[in-house]
Amino acid sequence: MTTKYNMVKNAIQEKIADGIYIPHQKISSESELMREFGVSRHTVRLAIGDLVTTGWLYREQGSGTFCADRSEMNVKLQQESQKNIAIVTTYISDYIFPSIIRGAEAKLSDAGYQVSIFSTNNNQDNERNILEKILSQNFDGVIVEPTKSAYSNPNIALYLELERQSIPYIMINADYDELEPISIVMDDEKGGYLQAEHLIHLGHQNIAGCFKTDDAQGTKRMKGFLKAHRKNNIAINPKNIITYTTEDINSKPTDELAKLLENQHHGITGIVCYNDELAMKFLDILRAKNLRVPEDLSLVGYDDSFFAEVSEVKLTSIKHPKSKLGEKAAHTIIDLIKGKNKRMTNGDQQVKTVVYAPEIVIRASTRELLSSRVTT
Repeated sequence: MTTKYNMVKNAIQEKIADGIYIPHQKISSESELMREFGVSRHTVRLAIGDLVTTGWLYREQGSGTFCADRSEMNVKLQQESQKNIAIVTTYISDYIFPSIIRGAEAKLSDAGYQVSIFSTNNNQDNERNILEKILSQNFDGVIVEPTKSAYSNPNIALYLELERQSIPYIMINADYDELEPISIVMDDEKGGYLQAEHLIHLGHQNIAGCFKTDDAQGTKRMKGFLKAHRKNNIAINPKNIITYTTEDINSKPTDELAKLLENQHHGITGIVCYNDELAMKFLDILRAKNLRVPEDLSLVGYDDSFFAEVSEVKLTSIKHPKSKLGEKAAHTIIDLIKGKNKRMTNGDQQVKTVVYAPEIVIRASTRELLSSRVTT
């Protein structure tokens, strides 16, 4: 249980991190804090004293207590203390994320940086808590995978506070467009295009697509999927588009595919998946319905993960750079720190956003429909 002392201390820190208290602004008086938290004057003084000691606040005799300018303090700390980098991802221990993290961590360690790894589990409240923790500690830079990047983000103020304190950050896999951050990403729209185009060139004209739409990667892949159909003058059946979010990831995609396949006249010959992990779940559904891949249905994944090679049907998939992306992210954040860029966005500076071009790796999960081959 949080003590009353820590409750007051943490609340003041959060207000500073969120920009409610700005540098050199007077904070609430002791009496106001006592009323707000229902604590004694002694508790308030202990909390304020600790924050003064650690550089969050400063006192002026006869005037009160004020918010310190931590950007000046961070510069001093960065010169005196060990180098630290925070890596914030949506997930840590599964799918392609360990490869990305290992790629970044290896390069950062070689450069003498201590690495702290955080996971949001694609939850915006978790992201907020992590950013507040990062702002309250001594980090030289931050590598972030955005949380629910297709949505408006409620934590923008915390990223602006990173900028104010001159703490460089970059984003991987996606970004928050309103911030215009330096990013290390894939061309996901092109990747979704290649998924659909591959099946279209094999003669498939009735293709289902399943996309995760609370992450920007999913919306861009769906956009590419639609573009491939339009370019090839193939009509899109809206019923063939399945969308889902983080909250319903474990049920909706498979339930919707099962419903789609229950219609004996569905006519679907191919399926494009948001990623390889989803493709594996779809393989189970198809197997349960006695449908064979690729004889009855062709299947295309995304990320070219270990799933693509270990499944009973080797999966055609879009290649993700994984550890290479992590290494590039590490080099980029180090360059930003060394270059002392004051604005961590895509301006006239040497460090730039990197966009990897997708490639399709063709394996055994797709086949040509000779009777209806499409030529372009």
